[in-house]
Amino acid sequence: MPASSPTFRFIDLFAGVGGFHAALASYGGKCVYAVEVDKAAASVYERNWGHPALGDITKDADKDEGLMKVPAHDVLAAGFPCQPFSKSGAQHGMDETRGTLFWNIASIIEAHHPKVVLLENVRNLAGPRHIHEWDVIIETLQDEGYRVSETPAIFSPHLLPPERGGRPQVRERVFITATHNPEGIGEGLPVHPVALPGDSIDGWGPQEWHLEDLLDDSHNIAGCDLTPAEQSWINAWDEWVQHWYEATEGRRPPGFPIWADAWTEHNRVVKHFGFVPGYRDLMEDDPTLPKWKAGHLAKNYDLYARHRGWIDVWARKWNIYTDFPPSRRKLEWQAQDTPRLWDTVMHFRPSGIRAKRPTYLPALVAITQTSIIGPRRRRLSPRETARLQGLPDWFDFGDQRPAASYKQMGNGVNVGAVWHVMREHVMRDEDVLKHTAAGRRIIAAVTGAPPSPDEILGSMK
Repeated sequence: MPASSPTFRFIDLFAGVGGFHAALASYGGKCVYAVEVDKAAASVYERNWGHPALGDITKDADKDEGLMKVPAHDVLAAGFPCQPFSKSGAQHGMDETRGTLFWNIASIIEAHHPKVVLLENVRNLAGPRHIHEWDVIIETLQDEGYRVSETPAIFSPHLLPPERGGRPQVRERVFITATHNPEGIGEGLPVHPVALPGDSIDGWGPQEWHLEDLLDDSHNIAGCDLTPAEQSWINAWDEWVQHWYEATEGRRPPGFPIWADAWTEHNRVVKHFGFVPGYRDLMEDDPTLPKWKAGHLAKNYDLYARHRGWIDVWARKWNIYTDFPPSRRKLEWQAQDTPRLWDTVMHFRPSGIRAKRPTYLPALVAITQTSIIGPRRRRLSPRETARLQGLPDWFDFGDQRPAASYKQMGNGVNVGAVWHVMREHVMRDEDVLKHTAAGRRIIAAVTGAPPSPDEILGSMK
């Protein structure tokens, strides 16, 4: 720890299993309040951080009801629910009940005015569909006397080098960082975001990541194994990739989605048009067909026309059209020149088998799309997903089902990203923070800490 006694007090709202706690405790902060409505996540939180978290923020902080059970604190951290803003949800924003949970955060801020506010959400919060919600959040903080950037701070842990707490996971998140500034110090000057999309740190190139540094077969569990059917799907498409390289003299597979089902329509479509149609032909023939779909179909018709000889042999060998479910009759190749499908990182998605280069991983999600590590012929283990989120190897999920651990990691915040954003925020607002005792304690804790939380976290238990 940076200090033997707490340097600042923080609260952890919508705490999950404690990603914010890990980062802020590493800076020497002391958690004085944590709340998480999910019982399984709250149990893991208390198991690892020794602080109870189970509860409902609406029962502890509700301005309309005159409730304020949250104690005074210096730093407020909140990864408030992302479903109202996520692309995977309905995107109703603050019109949806869960979206109003921000007002419970605002009630706490109004009551206690913590020196630093650190909020995290999915990138889509700062997207065009949620301009109103974004403006409301920023204006609410400004009305309470906070210095806050109107430009979103967007950051991903794969942009941090490993020695700064980075991890090989593309996990772009929006961070809203604010400092209580009732005196208006620096008022009128531009407030810059603490991170911008694509900013790599210390010249780090994300292509330098090596997944082998993350993987550890000793933590495998039965749920990581691939079923015989899954192995068959990968074997079949791996063979397709080999045929493609041979037929095209080494040209990488197409970047558009490869749809085997389109090939079964080829003869009918060609007979209808009298030629292999392009996307304009398809759209003129069927005005209701979306342009994107017409484009993918046209490219697949052309691909099949050029390679139908070996494709037909391959399809018969593997019984593609009868034995494979529809979503496994599709391949999304995003692995560039990777020589084999088994050499990639894969995801089984409704849109097909997506393959990426084995450098860094897509974001963990709270649904069943856990990355498949082709060279290891298995999925990531829960321990490896915890490593991806920057949690130490002593972090303990207890005896809960692996599905629950995967869900918690998919919902969690990355420790290194929080650590970095907090540091950048303190450096940006040092001129404001230095005028109060709480602010000076935060400055000392953050600027006096090493460049990464890993060393500190490793020694905490």
